[in-house]
Amino acid sequence: MKKRKVGKLYIIATPIGNLKDITLRALDKLKKVDLILCEDTRVASKLLNYYNIKKPLLSYHHHSKKKRREEIIQKIYAGSSVALITDAGTPGLADPGNKLVDKIYQEKIKIEPLPGSSALTTIISVAGINLQQFVFLGFIPHKKGREKLFLEILEMVKKRPVIFYESRYRLLKTLERLQKEKINIIIGKELTKMYEEIKRGTSQEIYNYYQNHSEKIKGEFTLIVYKSE
Repeated sequence: MKKRKVGKLYIIATPIGNLKDITLRALDKLKKVDLILCEDTRVASKLLNYYNIKKPLLSYHHHSKKKRREEIIQKIYAGSSVALITDAGTPGLADPGNKLVDKIYQEKIKIEPLPGSSALTTIISVAGINLQQFVFLGFIPHKKGREKLFLEILEMVKKRPVIFYESRYRLLKTLERLQKEKINIIIGKELTKMYEEIKRGTSQEIYNYYQNHSEKIKGEFTLIVYKSE
């Protein structure tokens, strides 16, 4: 009896805002896989429908249980090729995927990454400062440990830039905290989208700008905090 071939997991980056920011390789693979794992099937459907891709979708996100990971592994063992995408950006980079990838490696199943969009690399490309070394923190805590982390950031920034994500709901509080320090900020709003905006200045200047333009506090933000060279 012929042994059935084990499938494969593909980690596929998707656009962070502009649906056209996806690679030809990613589109080709999404058309060929048997199953697509996504954070929100409604969000994924917008991208897939835009490119006329019709594939079964299965929800997989930060809160997915161990049972869901085991279900996915069984499908791969049964021969299915599976793609993991997120609502926006690269899986595993402040997005779901780490636990699944770790489990897949333990099972000695092949994983293939297909790189693409990321708010992190997008803001770096237009920063105009030395970013050969930096610290990336993803989304910073909402409440618990927040002040402690700010103190750590202020120590880290003495040696290298610090990059993190922030939501519109906490942006002003974050900028208010940072404006007390003699540091600089590069901030990207709605990167790659219609209302994209990139601002540079001292922490005080950036805080004053958004305090006086509250209508611009929409979407998600990416911040680079750094000291002048």
